[in-house]
Amino acid sequence: MNIFDYERPETIADAIKAASKPGASYYAGGTNLLDLMKAGVRTPDRLVDITRLDELQRIEPQKDGSLRIGAMVRNSDLARNELIQKDFPAVAEALLAGASGQLRNAATVGGNLMQEPRCAYFYDAHSACNLHEAGQGCDALEGVNGKHAVLGWTKTCIAVHPSDFCVPLAALGALVDVDGPDGSRQISIDEFYRLPDASTPPGSALKQGEIITAVTLPSDAKRFAARARYIKLRDRTSYAFAIVSAAAMLHIGDGRIKDARIALGGVAAKPWRARKAEDALNGAEAGEAAFRKAADAALADAKPSGDNAHKIELAKRILIRALKAAADGTPATMPDLPGSVFATGKEAR
Repeated sequence: MNIFDYERPETIADAIKAASKPGASYYAGGTNLLDLMKAGVRTPDRLVDITRLDELQRIEPQKDGSLRIGAMVRNSDLARNELIQKDFPAVAEALLAGASGQLRNAATVGGNLMQEPRCAYFYDAHSACNLHEAGQGCDALEGVNGKHAVLGWTKTCIAVHPSDFCVPLAALGALVDVDGPDGSRQISIDEFYRLPDASTPPGSALKQGEIITAVTLPSDAKRFAARARYIKLRDRTSYAFAIVSAAAMLHIGDGRIKDARIALGGVAAKPWRARKAEDALNGAEAGEAAFRKAADAALADAKPSGDNAHKIELAKRILIRALKAAADGTPATMPDLPGSVFATGKEAR
C-alpha cells in the first residue's frame, strides 16, 4: 500500500476543502476502497475520513413525505429501520441480500453508491483496464467474462455495477444529494451513473471534492410498499455478488397493473431501470403472460459482451420471478434468505 496523508475533518465544509485537492479520496466504511488500495489498484495521495460527520448519519422523514437517508448511515441500520421496512421494503430486502453481516455493519449508503465496477481484471493492477487508466485497453474482452455486462456496454468496458442496494433505488427514482466546492445539487440516481462510451469508462457524476450527503426516497414511491420485491441470483446463498438481480414493484387495482417499477442488477455498469418493461406492464392484467412480455422488453436490447449470453435468459427469468413475487404481495416479515431465489414462501416455487 502506498504512503498517503490522512485527515479527519469536523465539518462537511472542511471535508470538501480537503477532498478538493488532486489525488484526494473520501473514506467512509472502507469496505471497497481499502481492498483496492491493498491491491495497488487505487493509490490516493490523501484520505479524507468522514466517519465522524454526525449530520451524515441521520434518517429523516421530510415534510413532503419523502425520506432523507444520510450518506454515512450503515447498511445494517438502514435495513432494519422501521420506515424503510414499512414504506420501502424492497430496499430493506436488497440491503440484507448484500455482502455479509460484518460488511453491512461497516458499509455505508454513500459508499454503496460509489462501489467500483465488478471485474476481476479491474481488481488486478497488472491487467490492462481502462478503469486503471484511459487508453490501456480491456483484458476482460478476451478473458473470463461470463459475468460481465449485457446492456449498455462498449469495448471500452464491460464491467457491471455490483450494488444490490442501488437496484431498488433506481426503480423507485431515488435522488442523490451532493455538496461540493460549487455548492449543493440533487441528481437522479439514473443520471448519477455514466455508462461507458467509445473511449471513456463508466463513472459517476461527482466532480473532484464533491461529497454525497444523502439519498432521498420520494414520497410517491410508498404506493408500491404492498407489492415490492428484490430477487437475486448468485453463486452461493450468502456473501456473493449478483449474477443477475431484479427489483419489481407493482401498484395493482381491479386485477390490472396501474403502475410498475422495474430495475435490474448485474447486467450493466449501472443499476438498470427497465422503462420499456414498465410500459409493457402498465394497464395489463397482472399475470404470467404480461410478466413474460415485460421481461422480453427489458432485455430486448441486450447482447453478450463475451461468454455470457446465458445472462440474458437468466435476467428474464429472475425478473419474471420477481414480478410474480411482487404480485403475491410483500411478506409481512422479511424472508429467511432476503433477496434469494431460495427464500421460503410463494416466490420459491
